[in-house]
Amino acid sequence: MKTVITYGTFDLLHVGHVNMLERLAEMGDKLIVGVSTDEFNLLKGKHSVYSYAERAKIVQALGCVDQVIAEHDWQQKVQDIEQYQIDIFGIGADWQGKFDELSANCEVVYLPRTPSISTTDLKKALSKIDSAAIQQIKTGLDSVLDLVKAIE
Repeated sequence: MKTVITYGTFDLLHVGHVNMLERLAEMGDKLIVGVSTDEFNLLKGKHSVYSYAERAKIVQALGCVDQVIAEHDWQQKVQDIEQYQIDIFGIGADWQGKFDELSANCEVVYLPRTPSISTTDLKKALSKIDSAAIQQIKTGLDSVLDLVKAIE
């Protein structure tokens, strides 16, 4: 039986996350996902939209994920590899070379990213929606509603 592990924040879960998790699940018999805690994200300079509990619940709901564990710090990976008897550590290619030292404990694979999607890009796009943009959208929707009412 092969066990695979990966780690991430998994905030604003998107198709790129799902693609990566499905590919990792296909590499073994069991997929464990370490979801970064809110405290660890703060240490990394990240602020998540969803709490750790919510992100862990969302990731656990995916059919390809067998188990979710909390990721508290960078150093726990070797301990997790030993504790869960990991055969493969996998992560996105944007981390290429950053976890090569884990190859002493298990196979390390870097998976290509899904083109044109990232949580950072999603957050940037959402941050551009200010109150003026929301008012423009509302005005446009109100106009459409007025047209629908006129047709009825």
